Amino acid sequence: MKIIECVPNFSEGRDSSTINSIVEEIKKNKSIELLDVDPGKDTNRTVVTFIGSPDDVIEAAFNAIKKASELIDMRYHSGEHPRMGATDVCPLIPVSNVSMKECIGFSKILAKRVAKELNIPIFLYEESATTIERQNLANIRKGEYEGMAEKLLSEKWKPDYGKATMNMKAGVTAIGARNYLIAYNINLNTTDKKIASDIALDIRELGRARRDSKGKIIRFSNGEINRKPGKLKATKAVGWYIDEYKKAQVSMNLINYKITSIHKAFEEVRKQARKRGLRVTGSEIVGLIPKEALLEAGLYYIKKQNKCKAVSENNIIHIAIESLGLNEISTFDPNLNIVENRILREDQLIELKVKEFTDEVSSDSPAPGGGSVSSLAGSLSASLIAMVANLTFNKKGYTSKNSIIEDIGCKAQSIKNNLNNLIDADSKAFNMIMKSFRLPKKTEEEQKNRDIEIEKATINAIEIPFSIMKLSMEALKLSKRIAKIGNKNSLSDSGVASEMAYCSIKGAYMNVLINLKDLNNKSYKQKMNKK
Repeated sequence: MKIIECVPNFSEGRDSSTINSIVEEIKKNKSIELLDVDPGKDTNRTVVTFIGSPDDVIEAAFNAIKKASELIDMRYHSGEHPRMGATDVCPLIPVSNVSMKECIGFSKILAKRVAKELNIPIFLYEESATTIERQNLANIRKGEYEGMAEKLLSEKWKPDYGKATMNMKAGVTAIGARNYLIAYNINLNTTDKKIASDIALDIRELGRARRDSKGKIIRFSNGEINRKPGKLKATKAVGWYIDEYKKAQVSMNLINYKITSIHKAFEEVRKQARKRGLRVTGSEIVGLIPKEALLEAGLYYIKKQNKCKAVSENNIIHIAIESLGLNEISTFDPNLNIVENRILREDQLIELKVKEFTDEVSSDSPAPGGGSVSSLAGSLSASLIAMVANLTFNKKGYTSKNSIIEDIGCKAQSIKNNLNNLIDADSKAFNMIMKSFRLPKKTEEEQKNRDIEIEKATINAIEIPFSIMKLSMEALKLSKRIAKIGNKNSLSDSGVASEMAYCSIKGAYMNVLINLKDLNNKSYKQKMNKK
């Protein structure tokens, strides 16, 4: 599932009724998970954080921006924080299965709609920026609301979307895509803040000021400080003492965890602590963390332990939590602290127990049906393949094939995860078809729209079981490979994996055929028949 995060900043932090009305526009979308609402009286600004699928987030963000433009009048706004609009800034952040390029595209869709429908000039910033100067929000915001009308008249500051005319009530807004920021603190076995600060100076990207033999800061001819760069890129860090924990911490913002990962930061602080006669006792995540960041950490420590990486995501995450000491001073709950897990719904089929799932299938409801069951069969096939891989890795007589075995197991885990997602997707696809058939058809336009929606829903109901077929075919190939080179004591498990994969392929194929016959799109039919 594609997930993005949105963190709009609204220029109101004192009037609770206004804040609540804006937030309600976000909460109306039941597919959105509202993570945080943080109002500030002095700044007169509220930061809201929510996540969901790109379409849902864009819709919720637009509705919130619209409500803010209706309720906030910038002509009468004052506060400590720099600002230029009722919605001052609205960043979109890729979280799961979304590239930065895609997120930039989503930011432009939102920006274009806001400018067109709400008559608010929009600047694209950060990764979406059209010029280097516009990447930095501070450059765009310079002059703030009071100076923006004149600024818009300059060719240099023509908005990316909308007219170069100030919306006196709503102001202007910056919309863009940026990376996910992880707030991460590492605990030391000391109460000495100075040591924590010293470590922070050595690791942060900005580094520390160079000094001469007398301890005086060295500066360049233009007056700028001559700095020795720190060890970690895309990292900000400070040292502090937390009385509640009776510990000093190195507190970091990992600006881009794909450049400096959480485990790389942890290991570097451990190294720096040892140099000073200290040790790291654990760490804590402040707020939320993307699942990918924890999975990378878990896989890093699995490799260091010379264990097979072909284990479930839950096991990988558990190893990451234990290796990073995330439970030392507060409980790290994967269901609450991992971004993606916050939008998992209790009514998902994949979250049901086996008995509950079989009961649901056996009910008088047509969904979940054969497609979901086929996907489950394929997932079980992949699970058995991964199991055989784990029972083979590092075992006597098989170590020469460790690399191949681990590769098979990891591919099987990936197939399992994808098929698990398709269990629910197939059921939702059927429900979409039923929903499209219930659309009104009294007028010619309604009939035309209904026909289009039925075709779209039917194609979706074909694509999903076809994806199940392709994934299960991969599982079938892997099951045959693992049967030949895997642990011979698990040969029967490899055989069952093959049978389950074959069952999944046949079952999904039937679902493709039954939906294909109802489709009017001849070119699509021909394309599918060739496949």
